[in-house]
Amino acid sequence: MVEIEAVKNFINENIAGFHRSRISAIGKLQFESVIKRKNPYLFRAKNIITAEDFVKTLIDAYLSSQEETLFGEFLEKLAIFVCGEAKGGYKSGIEGIDLEIAEGKTRYIITIKSGPNWGNSGQISKMKDNFTKAQKILRTQNSEINVIPINGCCYGRDNVPDKGLYFKYCGQSFWELITDIPTFYIDIIEPLGYKAKEKNDMFYLEYSKVINRFTKNFLNDFCFQDGGINWERIVEYNSSRKKSKENELK
Repeated sequence: MVEIEAVKNFINENIAGFHRSRISAIGKLQFESVIKRKNPYLFRAKNIITAEDFVKTLIDAYLSSQEETLFGEFLEKLAIFVCGEAKGGYKSGIEGIDLEIAEGKTRYIITIKSGPNWGNSGQISKMKDNFTKAQKILRTQNSEINVIPINGCCYGRDNVPDKGLYFKYCGQSFWELITDIPTFYIDIIEPLGYKAKEKNDMFYLEYSKVINRFTKNFLNDFCFQDGGINWERIVEYNSSRKKSKENELK
């Protein structure tokens, strides 16, 4: 059985790692590499006309992707912990499988993702291959075992969970599967806010420094003397096949 106080303690001890990773990620950002990574045509189409707006849009797009990954890693750890407390679940040692639950002659093998729309067709095919390989490994160890593959998603919903080769349980259905508590998906909301304001204040202090620094760089390297954005320079730096000195930032 899951004790909510144990869950709160786990979150309080581990959520700090997520916030530290956010701060570390923004601290490692390099202006030149971020400029090269994003689509300059999209920025032009959005009619961005100030250096600060360009930089903020650039950094926010990068951070959104980073935070989704970082928080997904935290949620995976949380799911394994609570499943261990509730049902004796444990982190799997099989490639591509995050969590295993043994119930009599049934073994649940679970791949954990943040949300339901997590992958393209190639990534989903890879997950299916991992499920098939894991089933073979477990049935080699015990031919009578019933292995049930599950794609568990920490939020969202999927109204057709039976995917043929595997089941997909999202949001409430996933958390209930690994804890046997129907309300668990709501119960974790309050402890996730532990010291959130304090941690976010620290993050936005570093965020503002990066915005200011990158804006200065952008004004120097990608703006005309009158302050207008030199879009041709941005596209050339981002996409030209030439490797001349003119295409490198000073």
